[in-house]
Amino acid sequence: MTDIAALRDQVVALTKEVGQFILQEFTNFDRSRLELKGLNNLVSYVDKEAEERLVAGLEKFLPEAGFITEEETKSELSEEFNWIIDPLDGTTNFIHGLPVFSVSIALQQRDELVLGVVYDITRDECYHAVKGGGAYCNDQKISVSGAPTLGDSLIATGFPYYSFDLMQKYLQVMGAFMESCHGVRRLGSAALDLAYVAAGKFEGYFEFNINSYDVAGGAILVQEAGGQVTDFRGGKNYVFGREICVSNNPTVQQEMLKLIEPFWKE
Repeated sequence: MTDIAALRDQVVALTKEVGQFILQEFTNFDRSRLELKGLNNLVSYVDKEAEERLVAGLEKFLPEAGFITEEETKSELSEEFNWIIDPLDGTTNFIHGLPVFSVSIALQQRDELVLGVVYDITRDECYHAVKGGGAYCNDQKISVSGAPTLGDSLIATGFPYYSFDLMQKYLQVMGAFMESCHGVRRLGSAALDLAYVAAGKFEGYFEFNINSYDVAGGAILVQEAGGQVTDFRGGKNYVFGREICVSNNPTVQQEMLKLIEPFWKE
């Protein structure tokens, strides 16, 4: 039987080690070594090297596990355990010198997230959780905000940088949120958005056209910190459904989902 708590400690140590490599490269980043995967979708040698280091370490910890990785340095699935990895969430921030980026790792057992780690590299804050064990930032237990309603909330989101067919619906939803809460923020790292909801810094976060490796690590953090995680219809397809809505309590969740309806309701 796999000891998930012990595994979490190993993953935290590995994540911090790889995070320090990323931080060193951030100081003297070579922009001539950038690649373009698609419209406004950038990747660097740092993303790839970081992912290779993470995969190598995780393979030692749990040899039977498969992998879902952003840069596809390793991509093969297992029936029971699969690691879901974003080696550098916030690549665009990273290459422009903006110190807001993270490493995100999740472990999924069959269809259930059982472990999550998000490392806020420049702040040296490592968020981690195992199913049923609560959520932590470094050694301190964290919990979602006590703000009771959307009107008392600060909300995070992500702006679309390709796939602009939903742009008008997105602007409609953004306008509704701007009129209904304390403010809307866009950090550029979905994993950090989720970690910050878990830590009570944001009350909610939503984004569409999002990938599993962006949100899996942070989703279990929010759940273990006492928050809500759904897709845009209030369902459970938030890891692979390319849309996610999270909040600090059921009231805020329902208020957010109501404003998000234009994304899917004709």
